[in-house]
Amino acid sequence: MHVPGRRRRGRLVLTGLATVLLAASTGPAAAKPRPADPLQEQVDTVHDTGAVGVLAEVTSPDRRDSARAGTAKVGTGRPMPRNGGFRIGSATKTFTATVVLQLVGEGRMSLEDTVEQWLPGVVQGNDNDGSRITVRQLLQHTSGIHDVLPEIPALNSAEGYRAERFRGYTPEDLVGLAMKHRPNFPPGDGWSYSNTNYVLAAMIIHEVTGRSWAQEVNDRIIRPLGLKDTSTPGASPSIPGPHAHSYAAFNTHTSIDVTALNPSMAAGSGSIISTTHDLNRFHTALLGGRLLAPAQLDEMTTTKPAPELGVRYGLGLGEIPLSCGGSYFGHPGELLGYHTWGGVTRDGTRTATVYVTSDGGDDTQQAMSTLVDQQLCRTRP
Repeated sequence: MHVPGRRRRGRLVLTGLATVLLAASTGPAAAKPRPADPLQEQVDTVHDTGAVGVLAEVTSPDRRDSARAGTAKVGTGRPMPRNGGFRIGSATKTFTATVVLQLVGEGRMSLEDTVEQWLPGVVQGNDNDGSRITVRQLLQHTSGIHDVLPEIPALNSAEGYRAERFRGYTPEDLVGLAMKHRPNFPPGDGWSYSNTNYVLAAMIIHEVTGRSWAQEVNDRIIRPLGLKDTSTPGASPSIPGPHAHSYAAFNTHTSIDVTALNPSMAAGSGSIISTTHDLNRFHTALLGGRLLAPAQLDEMTTTKPAPELGVRYGLGLGEIPLSCGGSYFGHPGELLGYHTWGGVTRDGTRTATVYVTSDGGDDTQQAMSTLVDQQLCRTRP
């Protein structure tokens, strides 16, 4: 996550959200005259910030548009694939939260269940206490549990990436690393983004159903919606089908190709591979009420302040203000050079998703958030 004043790479988070949202909702871009092709101009603007490749897609009941800029691989003239796959990073969390809320709706578990009930002895030590942490607090990032992702060597330096990009992790490995740290605050007493929360949520899904997180996501979301280009890769380091390469600089002046990566360190929190088209279809179905009963969708979209981000956060979804009034829901994500920003209007009728294939600073993230904002605000033709 990039927080103003410091830079971290490899995190699966709402990158630079607090900084760019203000610019997206109040900056001069919102006042510019509309060009003949606003989506292509906005994609070009994202590319001009230094991204290697950019692709965006927007949908509404009577419209589906896409635009691209840059190349799929450095040193080639190959364009970005129209429906290329990419690692969606923290947008995975919305899938995980959806499965948990489906299980809640089926009466198989409760948001007020404690972690200890489902995972006895897993969250303990250094003042961590699973008996005081609820499932709701995991999904809402109010558990206080330490975020383990910054400790993964493959995500933190070129040397670490080259040495450990194929290393596998179990959820137990990840939670064990987190338990070496004291919590950030007592459960429910604050808000702090932690990928470990969603690793634990994936483990609880396994305990409730007797089946893996990946199996449940596939059977409950991916297959029913026909998301043929979305997958849960497990420990596979490759991206199936057409895709652009990703690049990361690890806070240096030289980027390297980081496309190959065992994403097992992000199971439940950021490992899914998808496309802009499939993500838009998922968000349309979710906010349109096809995946969750009204009571559970209301739980997901009931938000509270997330002070470190400067926005509001529900259960696996951020609520982000629109420059034209109101708000939209989404969950930007990042995993080693793939950065995505997507959102959907509250009624599920309009979606917009954009991704880039290289490190982006504040300018890139601002341009991406502005694109989503303006596309969701755009008057229907």
